[in-house]
This record gives sequence, structure tokens and C-alpha cells, in this order.
Amino acid sequence: MSLNLLLDNLTNPALLFFFLGILAVQLRSDLEIPKNSSKFISLYLLLSIGFKGGQELSHSVLSMEIIWGLLFGIVLAISIPIYTYFILRRRFSVANSGAIAAAYGSVSAVTFVTAISFLDMKQLAFGGHMVAVMALMEAPSIIVGVLLIAYFDKNEKSEFNISNVIKHSVTNGSVLLILGSLFIGFVASDEQAEGIKPFTTDLFKGFLAVFLLDMGITSGRKLADLLKKGWFALAFAIIVPLINGTAVAILSGLFSTNTSDRFLFAILAASASYIAVPAAMQLAAPKANPSLYLPMALAITFPFNITLGMPIYFYLAQY
Repeated sequence: MSLNLLLDNLTNPALLFFFLGILAVQLRSDLEIPKNSSKFISLYLLLSIGFKGGQELSHSVLSMEIIWGLLFGIVLAISIPIYTYFILRRRFSVANSGAIAAAYGSVSAVTFVTAISFLDMKQLAFGGHMVAVMALMEAPSIIVGVLLIAYFDKNEKSEFNISNVIKHSVTNGSVLLILGSLFIGFVASDEQAEGIKPFTTDLFKGFLAVFLLDMGITSGRKLADLLKKGWFALAFAIIVPLINGTAVAILSGLFSTNTSDRFLFAILAASASYIAVPAAMQLAAPKANPSLYLPMALAITFPFNITLGMPIYFYLAQY
């Protein structure tokens, strides 16, 4: 892998703001992003990505590559939780294994947004359908994780309704916003899109830098909790995403020739949800420990992917 590729990513201003957030926690600084501001910025990033993806999709012709891409995303969201569950059961309970498996089968919208910024930095275009792939991968993994818990926990009298879990997964705010923005971008004309371009495009990198600063602060606070869980959780949070991302960067070449799309597939497979899945598991699997699966996804997997993971997956997709 080219050293310049790694250095370019590590010196990305948005990423450096992430490290600044971690440093602030280690120095016990009172630096903090207000919760309402952080929520607004996350909604803005999803809206912007969805809208731009819809615009790209409106200029694309429905092809077998797009259809295969959508199906491939769904297969990943179903298969990753299944195989990771049995690895996790070597050390964790049924509830914790199911919750962690669901998190690693689902996707991190923030990691995806950061990957888009990585491509923008290199002035590379990606298929608009990749936004739809991201949205479609959110719900299946949550459902699979819940079903695994329900099937293997023989002593647990399940009180949750699977239809409620499915509804919660599909109507989750981030999923609804990304799909809605994708549709709005798809139906909007080029002239209409140009009218809001300063908001959806020009401000994007600045908002991403502030949001990654907030993510750095949050990750820094969660890291200490995870280190107390032992080496297995730490190793899983690095090795499994690396395996998933590497395999998908290569396998996606079977139906796609677009380097950017293959890179994004790898990022989606390697990322772990720390927003949608924890919200769903509080409802469906209250026995699962959030202080385990949340720090694994946010404090270890997320930083790994946006620092070392992205250059590795991009190199594999390109060469």
C-alpha cells in the first residue's frame, strides 16, 4: 500500500479534529459539543449524503450492476451477524453476542459519510445507489440479531414483538432521513438542486470536521470502559471489521468495476452501528450490555476504519 495514501488520510483536517477530541478527553479538558448541535449536524450529514446520492442516481441508468449491488448489500447485512454470532459466543452471553453481531452486521452512517469525504478529497465519483445500499443494510442485521437471541436463549421468555422490532428498524430516524433525502434528490431537477448546493455541498466538510470532533470526544470517554472488558473484545473490534472489509473489497469486483463503489462496499461491511442498533437492542434485548457493544463499535472499530481501514480498503479495491 502506498505510504502517501495513508499519510493523505491521516492528515485529513476532518480526521485530525477527531484526534483532537480524543486528546481533549485525555487532557481532561471541558471541551464539548452541545448535544442539540451534535444531533443537528448528524441529521445534516445524512440529509446531504442522501440528497447528493439521489441526484447521482437520477443520472444513472438502472443496470444489473446496481441491482447486484443492492442484493449484495442485503446479503452482507444478513450473513455477517450470523457468522460473527458464533465467534462471539465463545466468550459472551447469548444476548451480548446477538447485540454485538447485529452492530457489526449493520452500518455506521458516520463512517460512510467520512468515506465519502475521503473520495471527495481524491475527486472520485461514486454511484448514487450506494446510499440506498447503506440504508437497506441497516434493518436486516438488527432483525437477524434479534432472531438469533430469541432462538438460542432457551431460558428467556421473549416479551418483544418481532413486528415491532422490524417497524422500529425501518422507521429509525437515520434510515428514514437517508431514504427520504435520496428520493427528494432523485426527483429534484438539476436547477432545483443547484439552488441548495451551498447548503448540501459547500458546508459539508466543515460540518463533518465539527462532528468528528464530537465523535473523538465520545470515543475517548468510551475507550476506558472497553479496555476493562479484556483482549477478546478489543481484538474482535479490529480483526473482524478488517476481515469483512478486505473480503468485500475483493469480492465486490465480481459485479462492479467502479473503484469508489467497491471501496464503499468495503467500508459498509467493515463498519459497525453505534446509533441504530443500540436503540433497537434497548427495546428487543434489554439483557444485552450497552457498555460492551457500544464502545467496541465507537471507540475501536470506528477510529480504526477512518484511519487505517480506509486506505487499506481503497488500495485493495483499486489494485
